[in-house]
Amino acid sequence: MRLSGKKIMAILDEEFEDLELWYPVMRLREEGATVHFIGKEKGKTYTGKYGVPATSDYAYKDVTSKEYDGILVPGGWAPDKLRRFEEVLTFVKEMDQDKKPIGQICHAGWVLISAKILSGRKVTSTPGIRDDMENAGAEWFDEAVVVDGHLISSRRPPDLPPYAKAFADALAK
Repeated sequence: MRLSGKKIMAILDEEFEDLELWYPVMRLREEGATVHFIGKEKGKTYTGKYGVPATSDYAYKDVTSKEYDGILVPGGWAPDKLRRFEEVLTFVKEMDQDKKPIGQICHAGWVLISAKILSGRKVTSTPGIRDDMENAGAEWFDEAVVVDGHLISSRRPPDLPPYAKAFADALAK
């Protein structure tokens, strides 16, 4: 399997977009990657917008970005909460500095805005936060997936197949 030995963190909080978390996680696991759910509390079950649960394997304080090969930030309403945790912003900043794949979809762009890593970057997101992305210095495109180096961004659930593939491809490099 092409992603055997790869370790990815998927960041959790309440009201994540169910498909935007689970679809890429299942795709990565199918390709042999280990994906850990990371939340504020270890062992807590977080509930997606549509009721699908995900239980954190570790708390933010228990891990570092150095232990992982990439990070997934799901959309939904969770990003508005996630961007308030310094640990989450540190994970994103360090992944960016180390040029490790960062996957963000839909409203997850809010986390990257708060991490201040979008200046001069090419991205997409849900159109509802286009202005936020552009005000953070990004160049926004209305495309299913935008890949700018190690930054992989996508708009919404219908774009999940090409998004998950692009993220897996980035990890495989």
